[in-house]
Amino acid sequence: MKKIAILEDDTSIALELKELLKNAGYQVLVITDYEKSVELILKGKVDLAILDINLPTANGEIILKELRKKTTMPIIMLTSRVTEVDEILSMSYGADDYITKPYNPTILLLRIQNVLKRTENTTSSLIYNNIIVNPSKGILQSETSELSLTKNEMIIFLYLLNNKGNIVKRDELMTDLWNNNEYINDNALTVNISRLRTKLEEFGLKDVIETRKGQGYKLLWK
Repeated sequence: MKKIAILEDDTSIALELKELLKNAGYQVLVITDYEKSVELILKGKVDLAILDINLPTANGEIILKELRKKTTMPIIMLTSRVTEVDEILSMSYGADDYITKPYNPTILLLRIQNVLKRTENTTSSLIYNNIIVNPSKGILQSETSELSLTKNEMIIFLYLLNNKGNIVKRDELMTDLWNNNEYINDNALTVNISRLRTKLEEFGLKDVIETRKGQGYKLLWK
């Protein structure tokens, strides 16, 4: 079941959207803490976000811009302002679609369906420090180069990335590798992390995996 985040300051519209999406078979996350919206969307692991341009304590276009630095997740902008400037800015900042209020519920659902379908081949990609992480291909891509990782290295990197900002215990990494049918021991984990660090450093990502003695590892954002 796909999960959709809603950032809409009009309570009645937010509730209307929530019911519409739930009835259409989506999970819904309504966000009201707009200053922490980027963090909450990423933690919520949503598949798509509907974002109002006009929010009381934050600019929707700025939130969009910040999200685009960290994720390729599809985003639909929602606004009552009907100006070409807003639409151009939203699309230039990376919005996947732009819908004006009042909206037709059927058309909105079709737009959501089309955006999800159009981006389903790219939603598996993540963004880390302006680097595109493509797990299905096992590569990291910058504007000028590409880095190939082994299956084990990608599993480790993804687990650290999905828990960014938090310390990850070695046991957690071992469990995740075993869950992916990669049966390695403690020494092999050390070797894999060392190789991953070396590759990342050669790729321009130096000292991004921090070792916390007696605790585990932490992926840093530069």
